[in-house]
Amino acid sequence: MNTIQLPKAIIIIFGATGDLAKRKLFPSIYRLYQSGKIGEEFAVVGVARRPWTNETFRENVKESVENAVSVNSDLTSFTSHFYYHPFDVSNQSSYHSLKSLLSDLDEKYQTEGNRVFYLAMAPEFFGIIANNLKEHGLKDTNGWTRLVIEKPFGHDLASAQKLNDEIRAAFDEEQIYRIDHYLGKEMVQNIEVIRFANALFEHLWNNRFISNIQITSSESLGVEDRGNYYETSGALRDMVQNHMLQMVALLAMEPPIKLTTDEIRSEKIKVLRALRPIQENEVDSYFVRGQYTKGIINGKEVIGYREEANVDPDSNTETFVAGKILIDNYRWAGVPFYIRTGKRMKEKSTKIVVEFKDIPMNLYFKKESDRVPNLLVIHIQPDEGITLHLNAKKAGVSSEATPIKLSYNNNGIDGMNTPEAYERLLYDCMQGDATNFTHWDEVALSWAYVDPISNAWSRKKAAFPNYEAGSMGPKEADELLAKDGFHWWPI
Repeated sequence: MNTIQLPKAIIIIFGATGDLAKRKLFPSIYRLYQSGKIGEEFAVVGVARRPWTNETFRENVKESVENAVSVNSDLTSFTSHFYYHPFDVSNQSSYHSLKSLLSDLDEKYQTEGNRVFYLAMAPEFFGIIANNLKEHGLKDTNGWTRLVIEKPFGHDLASAQKLNDEIRAAFDEEQIYRIDHYLGKEMVQNIEVIRFANALFEHLWNNRFISNIQITSSESLGVEDRGNYYETSGALRDMVQNHMLQMVALLAMEPPIKLTTDEIRSEKIKVLRALRPIQENEVDSYFVRGQYTKGIINGKEVIGYREEANVDPDSNTETFVAGKILIDNYRWAGVPFYIRTGKRMKEKSTKIVVEFKDIPMNLYFKKESDRVPNLLVIHIQPDEGITLHLNAKKAGVSSEATPIKLSYNNNGIDGMNTPEAYERLLYDCMQGDATNFTHWDEVALSWAYVDPISNAWSRKKAAFPNYEAGSMGPKEADELLAKDGFHWWPI
């Protein structure tokens, strides 16, 4: 019987005193430890500017885990694997002392020189850190070294290319793991299985049988304390360039010849290459932007975007985007992929709706307005599952049809513990599986698609604000579909 080899590694988190480490990374590492996916042969080194001690850092990790996970055992054994290293990214001596610490921990925990460098900090430091890690020999070990980087990866194609060149001077492409946490979500990963493991869907997965596909990712929260970041990002860069286009690629890709990282990435890249480019003078025909004003959410009045902290009171930044994406290839010619994403919308929900074409003569609906097409709905969050909308005979003697739903819900399975996205991605990285991380070609093609839209919007003052908090966005988003004869399906 084959035994699974537990990964051995030191995880070095740059920016370990920040919000991402506290909310996501520490609890994810604990869940891996708790579930037996990592053993005792690991260490975590927190790197940041604050003059903390190991004890301060461990207390911070303990608090983070207790806030995120239900803990029924003493955390001392777990937190003993955590070490803190005060650090200045531009100070050469910081790298020398870090190298010495890592060598000691390699020996203590028998991690065989395997290292994950996780850059959970501002992108302007990515290149400096990557090159110093190489320069000072921190990646010269007997094991493997991997560099994990968070978005935003640049703010346009030119800056992304510059950043990539800096990182590639120190690390090879196969050593770079660009996180898109949507790719770690259970039901996003399930898109491929739903398609390629079911003849029922894959044979119909083309422009002969599908009329349109809709992808909605809505947030009920506002920008909270991220006003500074959001003002330079907006919904287009924050959500569309990465998460939304990644979901489009997974939905539209051809079946890979093997379930390997290279083959799956190759098919996704083909989709991104086939996106119909949008010229700047066409943007208003394909994309809609919005910005929320005050409104009611869960019975409480909330402020508008321009009243949020660190936001320009005359801001031209979009908090909502809806778009029509066309893919110019044999499978998808003529099928619109509609996307929408925004802050302060009616509720938090991410879902995909695949609308199938109706049969030419449906005799079982007396009124045209009663006809309901077949829909496949993939629920990504907060619920996880699949719903298939069909038509069946109404009860009684009538020969009329009525819509019914066939549903499968992950949340309803006893003992089902869906891994958090970061938990899954950290584990994949330690296992050397880059399938659910983005390749540079995907990043570059996504920026090439998005740049003309952001350029057009930056040159024109929008009529903001144009949708109330608690709504589903501006009316122009509904009109975008209505002119093609479609409408958004309720979330």
